[in-house]
Amino acid sequence: MTDAVAALAPDTKSGLPDKRQVAASFSRAASSYDAVAELQRAVGNALIERLPVGLTSARWLDLGCGTGYFSRVLANRFPAAEGVALDIAEGMLRHARPLGGASRFIAGDAECLPLCDASVDLIFSSLALQWCEDFPSVLSEAKRVLRPGGVFAFSSLCSGTLQELRDSWQTVDGFAHVNRFRPIGAYQHYCAASGLRLEQLEVEPEVLHFAELRQLTCELKALGAHNLNPGRPGGLTGRARIRALIDAYERFRTPRGLPATYQVAYGVLRKERK
Repeated sequence: MTDAVAALAPDTKSGLPDKRQVAASFSRAASSYDAVAELQRAVGNALIERLPVGLTSARWLDLGCGTGYFSRVLANRFPAAEGVALDIAEGMLRHARPLGGASRFIAGDAECLPLCDASVDLIFSSLALQWCEDFPSVLSEAKRVLRPGGVFAFSSLCSGTLQELRDSWQTVDGFAHVNRFRPIGAYQHYCAASGLRLEQLEVEPEVLHFAELRQLTCELKALGAHNLNPGRPGGLTGRARIRALIDAYERFRTPRGLPATYQVAYGVLRKERK
């Protein structure tokens, strides 16, 4: 990690999407999500691999469970444990419940968890917390509900995600067509101030490739992760602007196709034993 990246100031809690819009968008995407969730599977599996060796859990929380894919992974990993799956999107929970994995499926907000103090041993959250504007509250809630010695493992997106798409739109107009995410410096700052012991925090790029731009934009819509920025342009995008966007994105083409780069932060924190 460069000094320039490490020195980035925390974000100012501005420019992130409204959580009601996030919940509605992901609820609508529940039925299409799993079919296009290649990145989500890869990142979640990488987070599973980062769990501390020998970790045991009598009760775990899948925070931002989505369709419940990793709730079922956690149930297999900790077969004797009680599992709680929580998501802000009711549509995702309706999809996840019949598939099982967790003992309980709860609608809730990561910034205000509907759980008792010191009630879980593991909080697992993969690619959900980038939508939370108040990350210090997420960390405070994690510290509150974890038992002493408990682990909070998360993956999230950083600034620089979908930079190819962002740069291509910049050649077309000045609007924010790509979701904004906080810089890694903000994650570093907030984790250091959380009162939890930071065991891991790193950023790794994940690059997907597409034959044409339409495949990427359709995938983002199917995931519910298309443009949710406040101040995003409304209405339909004209053919001329789409053509200009396609031409601009072609500059990034490689032999494998059009790249879409995601900057993924992985963090593992632990609550100190008293």
